[in-house]
Amino acid sequence: MVNLQNKMKARDAKGNPAHAIFLSVFVMFVISGLLLLFLAMLLYKMDLSEGAVKIGVVVIYVISGVIGGVIMGKVMKEQKFLWGLAAGVLYFVILLLVSLLVKGGFEMELTKVLTTAILCGASGMAGGMIS
Repeated sequence: MVNLQNKMKARDAKGNPAHAIFLSVFVMFVISGLLLLFLAMLLYKMDLSEGAVKIGVVVIYVISGVIGGVIMGKVMKEQKFLWGLAAGVLYFVILLLVSLLVKGGFEMELTKVLTTAILCGASGMAGGMIS
């Protein structure tokens, strides 16, 4: 009976990947928020340099992407790396859209935007592969 319930749960997740992606991206943003708060605390207490803060933000992107990819891989069970990539790309797109809304336009360097997109997608894919 328990095995049948597990199979039905797995089938439901595969039948509704939108729910899995929403869950994964939501967790990614919660983790990002918590880690950014921690980074802000470190910045306040330790007077970090601009370079250290930039590295911290990149590490936060990667940690969030890997965790989101792992969640997607565990839920979807097939083609985990593609689902992890999808979660990472969606995370990046939402970050970009929020940034555009806050800044009121596209004032970012294209190389930084592409680098961030690659980091988010690749870390999500890596998380999917290790799940």
